[in-house]
Amino acid sequence: MGRPEWAPDVLALFVELAALPSPPGEERAVADRVLDYLGALGLEADEDDAGAKVGSTIGNIYCRLEPNGGSGAPLFFCAHLDTVPPEAAIEPVVGEDEVVRNAAGTILGADDKSAVAAMLEATARLVEDGREHSGVELLFTPKEEVGLLGAAAFDESRFAAGFGYVYDHAGPIGEIILGAPFQQKVDVRFHGRAAHAGMYPEDGRSAIAAAARAIADLRLGRLDDETSANVGRISGGTARNVVPEWSEFAAEARSHDERKLADLIREMVETVTFAASLEECEVETQVSGLSPGYRFRRDDRAVQIAAAGLERAGLEP
Repeated sequence: MGRPEWAPDVLALFVELAALPSPPGEERAVADRVLDYLGALGLEADEDDAGAKVGSTIGNIYCRLEPNGGSGAPLFFCAHLDTVPPEAAIEPVVGEDEVVRNAAGTILGADDKSAVAAMLEATARLVEDGREHSGVELLFTPKEEVGLLGAAAFDESRFAAGFGYVYDHAGPIGEIILGAPFQQKVDVRFHGRAAHAGMYPEDGRSAIAAAARAIADLRLGRLDDETSANVGRISGGTARNVVPEWSEFAAEARSHDERKLADLIREMVETVTFAASLEECEVETQVSGLSPGYRFRRDDRAVQIAAAGLERAGLEP
C-alpha cells in the first residue's frame, strides 16, 4: 500500500516489514530487507552462523556504528525478526484512526517488527543527519518466539557496549521493564502398557491416566505475586480402543525468586513421580532452564539513561 502523506517514514517501513511473513525459522525475506536497508545507509552488517545451529534460514544480524564524537556510553539495541506463525495472509492497512491492522484477520507482526522499524529509522537519522553518538550497535535475532534461540547463539563478546536495550514489550509507551522471572521447563513422558481396551483392559496400564492424575495434582496458574506454573501441551495414546502405553506433557514454571522456583520444580517432579506410581507406570522427567531472571534498580545507569531519553521525548518513565 502507499504511504499516507501524514505518515512518517517509520510507519511505511513497518508496514513493509509486517507484510513479509517470518514465522520462526523462516525469517529470510525480512532479514534480507534489513540487510538491504542498512547497506543503503552505507553500513556494514554481517550475519553469523546461528541459523545452522538453531534451525533457521538466517543467523543473527549484527551492525556497528563507530563513535563519531559523542561523550556518552556506547549502547546496543536488539529486536527479533520472527513472529508467531500467521494463520492467514498478512495485509497491513493503516486506518483513518492511524492504527495499523491486518485486513486478513490474523496476526500483524508488530511483535517485534515495530521495534525493527524503529531501530532502522533511528539509525537512518543518525547517519543521514550526522548526529553525534558514542557508538551504536544493532542486533536482529531469529527464532525468539520459540525460546530466544537466536539470541542464545549470539557471541555477546562482540558487543563493545557494556549494556543496551531489547525492544519487545507490549506495555504503554514509557514503561521500562526492570525485571523478569527465572524460568524452567518440565518435559514429562509416562510409559504404561498397551492392551485392548474392550477385551483385556485389566492388562493395560494407562499412561494417559497417569498424566491426567499428575496434572490434576499440580499447582497451576498464579501461585503468588512472584510465581506461576502452567501445563501447555499434552498428547498420548495410539488408538481409541487401546489402553495408552505412552503420554507426555510440557509444563513450565516461573518466579522472580530463584529459590521459590527451585522448590516449585522439585514439587512438580515429586507430584509426577507419585502419579506414575499410583497408575503403575514409569515416567521420564526432564527439567531444563529457559532463561535466567534479572532485576535492575532505578538508579542503575541503563535505567537512568532510558528514563532520561523518555523525559526528553516528553514522556513520563
